[in-house]
Amino acid sequence: MDVEEAFQIVGEFGAYQKRAVAILALTQVYMACQSMLVVLIGATPEFHVEKHDGGQSSVTFFGDVDSIVTEWLLVKQQAYKVSLAGSLFFAGLLLGSFVFGPLSDTIGRRPVYLSGTLTSMTFAVGIALFAALGFAIRPWRTLAAAANTWGVLCFLLSVTLPESPRWLYCRDRSRQAEEVGGSTVMRDMALANGRPASELTLRRAGGKSGEGSGGGPGVLQLSTHPLLRFRTLLLTYIWYVCSLVYYGLTLGAGDMSGNRYLNVAMYGLVELPAYPLCVYFMSKPWAGRRKSLSTFLCLAALACLCTIFVPENAESSAGATALALLGKLTVSAAFNIVYVYTSELYPTAVRNAGLGICAMSCRVGGILAPFVPSMRQLSSALPFGIFCLSGLSAGALVLLLPETLGVPPVHTLEELVPGCSRVLENKPLLYEDDK
Repeated sequence: MDVEEAFQIVGEFGAYQKRAVAILALTQVYMACQSMLVVLIGATPEFHVEKHDGGQSSVTFFGDVDSIVTEWLLVKQQAYKVSLAGSLFFAGLLLGSFVFGPLSDTIGRRPVYLSGTLTSMTFAVGIALFAALGFAIRPWRTLAAAANTWGVLCFLLSVTLPESPRWLYCRDRSRQAEEVGGSTVMRDMALANGRPASELTLRRAGGKSGEGSGGGPGVLQLSTHPLLRFRTLLLTYIWYVCSLVYYGLTLGAGDMSGNRYLNVAMYGLVELPAYPLCVYFMSKPWAGRRKSLSTFLCLAALACLCTIFVPENAESSAGATALALLGKLTVSAAFNIVYVYTSELYPTAVRNAGLGICAMSCRVGGILAPFVPSMRQLSSALPFGIFCLSGLSAGALVLLLPETLGVPPVHTLEELVPGCSRVLENKPLLYEDDK
């Protein structure tokens, strides 16, 4: 039997798969702590700089805050180092996109996973849990150590994850990979799920993965094919904006008025309603993927715009925080939709390459995001102004892409040719006979 028939026997989502998902969820909590680490260990309390005779100056901090800022006096001309620390984290993710994306198609999902993660709702929960951890542990070195210790547990649990049977079956590189990797994993799944596995034998796939899976040819086709090039240019900018606004608002949580730890927790938990919202809207014919994505991006932009006009005083701080949280909720929904929408816009043959390029663009947005909240020192309206213009422009560009809801997936580049003349009309890319 092939791998899809085998999954019908062993169970597609039983106890075995749920255990694997639980490990992935725990890892997302760790990733959330890492992405938010600089918000707390790089917190800048109120301070006063006093100049003395001889050109020397001293800095006095107010409040009970222990961070890299208070220890190394990262204020004024040295403040950029805090934002740089956050950017280096996302630079590492960008490097991972270059290295581990193609590597996962070569050596498998499991070995590469021991260096990476998936995305899920647990990322938002992880942000809230990190806020609680930061509230309980104030010394920044101890907080950093506690946050990273979680990663050791995730790594040890990750070792127990199986290789992807579908990947082993499709690659068909050797009989050992099929017999030891594929069949054994499937039998373990069957036993854990309480299914019979006495006659579970995978037949050879008889071929390799499709065109574009290796990264090189797929990327070349994205740049030479006119329609794919057009879509890729739009999608890379949209992914960049989603990342810039999402992480910019998240990393700016510590700068909002009020309790820093409560703000960080709220900026995480506010994402949870975003996921059922985007699932509801993008599955409705009157909304779909395209309109939903555009609307959520524009709503995030408008929320940021309204924040600019809120006066800076204690009485209106709650209103500014509420608007910023609304922006975080809507951009989170947009970020979730763009993953689904992008995979449906690319043919199967080049989908890996397309998603890889978009992921790289996403990391560029993450690298720049930590510097945007720090622009508040120049003007309090500047960070939200950047988020507003970015969101509106991306929301408008989404409307140049076609709707994919209810449209059968496109597998080859040849299927795109008949739809080239209809792409600007935002109609499904199908042969006339397929309508």
